[in-house]
Amino acid sequence: METTPVVICPPDLSTRPYSLQAERLMALSMETLFSAWTIQLDLWLASPASFLGKPEVNAPFYFETMHEGIRYPHYGRFLCMEHNQIELTWVSGENGTKGSETVLTITLSVHANGTHLHLTHTGFPDETSRDRHQEAWPALLQQLEARMSRPVD
Repeated sequence: METTPVVICPPDLSTRPYSLQAERLMALSMETLFSAWTIQLDLWLASPASFLGKPEVNAPFYFETMHEGIRYPHYGRFLCMEHNQIELTWVSGENGTKGSETVLTITLSVHANGTHLHLTHTGFPDETSRDRHQEAWPALLQQLEARMSRPVD
């Protein structure tokens, strides 16, 4: 019988109440989306070959993105890895989470034409940080679907 790993030092979001939600119906399988969020971040979000980490609860990860020639490091750790739910912490710099450990929860459910993805991002330090992410996530989810739909070369 397999047991669910206990999360080491769960994030305390009690002083950071700002959160957001985004969702998208995607013409991708749950398996493809699970892999995209756990081992293939550099195929759709991160700079190529910048993702470091392993898909295990409590395991840390790192990746970077590039925007207009500027490097943006992101750090975190996996908190939950179920077949239909992934939860991870998400830490980025001044233009992101301002160094705060936020939490992303991605819930996947089968839909007639693919998968429904529901994203909750909690623990922002202020409204400005939350609003930047609220604006960015829909475009990033669109990018996820487009890039993961392409055949692998």
